[in-house]
Amino acid sequence: MSQNPPELYYAKTHEWVRREEDGTVTVGITEHAQDALGDVVYVETPEVGDSIAAGDQAGVVESVKAASDIYAPLTGEVVATNEGLEDAPETVNSDAFNDGWFFKLQPQDISELDALMSAEEYEQLCDEED
Repeated sequence: MSQNPPELYYAKTHEWVRREEDGTVTVGITEHAQDALGDVVYVETPEVGDSIAAGDQAGVVESVKAASDIYAPLTGEVVATNEGLEDAPETVNSDAFNDGWFFKLQPQDISELDALMSAEEYEQLCDEED
């Protein structure tokens, strides 16, 4: 049974993307990624108003074990960040797919989602990495 919600899109760099009804997308890291990192102690998100291109570094997540870059899965403008992660970065560990989101983008071209993986494809990637 997949732990990755089937309605989401996944990047090879372990970010997930959820399409929102208002046309924006929400970005976070996957359960697999937070599990590999261990206890998250710090999250740096992009600034609201930043324009970022797909594949660009958009932030950093630090754990007791390592620091890891967060990449933008789509090109767009940052319209919101999860300010709750400043005080409670461990939310990424406890709820990676919901309350542990990192930022929201207004995508420049929503068809970029087509380049991302399905939950099944992402699951295969994780299996190959393990």
